[in-house]
Amino acid sequence: MKLSEILSELKARVITGEEMIDELDFEYVTVSDLMSDILALARPNMVLLTGLTTPQVVRTADVVGIKAVIIVRRDRLPDETIEMAKLSNIVLAITKMTMFEACGRLYSRGLKPIWEV
Repeated sequence: MKLSEILSELKARVITGEEMIDELDFEYVTVSDLMSDILALARPNMVLLTGLTTPQVVRTADVVGIKAVIIVRRDRLPDETIEMAKLSNIVLAITKMTMFEACGRLYSRGLKPIWEV
């Protein structure tokens, strides 16, 4: 699914990396507020949804190769998180949706979890 479609579905506002939203395409979505889980379970072609707003989210995404992070339940982010995303060349977006609704919408549109039960 194109990142532009994901952002539209989640009514998300792009904070950094707007120039990349039409070129990025994702098959998987992962959701966590535990960055240790992201470090352990990351796979290629995955977008991250989280409620965390710290620069550590962007650092973790950068380490594992995640190209887009969408932060739920927010309308603002700390400046240091935004700066880190710019420096790391990561698309950073925010949505006011809850994690539950965002996950449901993306799953119903065909994005896959990072592992199947």
